Amino acid sequence: MRLLKQFGQLVVVAAVAAIGGQAATAVKGNAVLTLVVGAATAALALLAYVGMVRLTERRPITELARSGAAGAVGRGLLIGLVWCGVVIANIAFLGHYRVDGFGSASGALAMVGFMAAAAVTEELMFRGFLLRVIEERLGSWIALAATSLLFGSAHLLNAHATLWGAFSIAVEAGGALGAAYIATRKLWLPIGLHFGWNFALSGIFGAVVSGTNQSQGLLNGVLSGPTLLSGGEFGPEASGYTVAGGIVMTIVFLWLAHRRGNLVPRRRRGVAATTQTATLSR
Repeated sequence: MRLLKQFGQLVVVAAVAAIGGQAATAVKGNAVLTLVVGAATAALALLAYVGMVRLTERRPITELARSGAAGAVGRGLLIGLVWCGVVIANIAFLGHYRVDGFGSASGALAMVGFMAAAAVTEELMFRGFLLRVIEERLGSWIALAATSLLFGSAHLLNAHATLWGAFSIAVEAGGALGAAYIATRKLWLPIGLHFGWNFALSGIFGAVVSGTNQSQGLLNGVLSGPTLLSGGEFGPEASGYTVAGGIVMTIVFLWLAHRRGNLVPRRRRGVAATTQTATLSR
């Protein structure tokens, strides 16, 4: 019964994301309205998650604690920007990325709202709900592996999807974002990291982000070359450089999680999952 009630958190956030997506489609072409719709979707998703957790679990929502939130989002944003910049620089060094002039400032503005909504709703669903709930029952390692596979598989529905692209997303993003949550026990760092990568890739470098099929950046970026290096039609998220960077970050975050005692072992029979959650919340 508790799990069924918790599942309502996922359903409500997914509904907010779907409505926000429809609204963004309706105002497509208007940068200011897209920014407003994206910001509103992110805010409503956060409020919906908080309301559902309070209703179904009746506990302090430590994963969205306001203390230190701005700093954590900022650190995640910086990591995402640097990660994307390093990947693009390496692809460019091999001659597979070039800039054909400037892009659109209004397009980049629209990407701020679009990517904010995507980062917040996806982190609430995959890390805030799925990883947390699976971890309570099966421990951190199984939860991280399971949610990474689910996150990658969800991208098979996107334009130009490939098994390699989905696998890349699972390893790099599912691993790094999940490990960031486990290391900090808060959603702010993965939200900032998710947004920073997505916005830099599309809003700055003009490359396609999987799931958006859009590239409205400050630069007109052109990618070429083999999929293993540039990512091909799927975009740089399928680049081997991105996968390598994601693996490094996953290892670092898991090391931090281990040092902080944040890794949850697979619980033994008879041990209540709520005991583990309470321990991590102290």
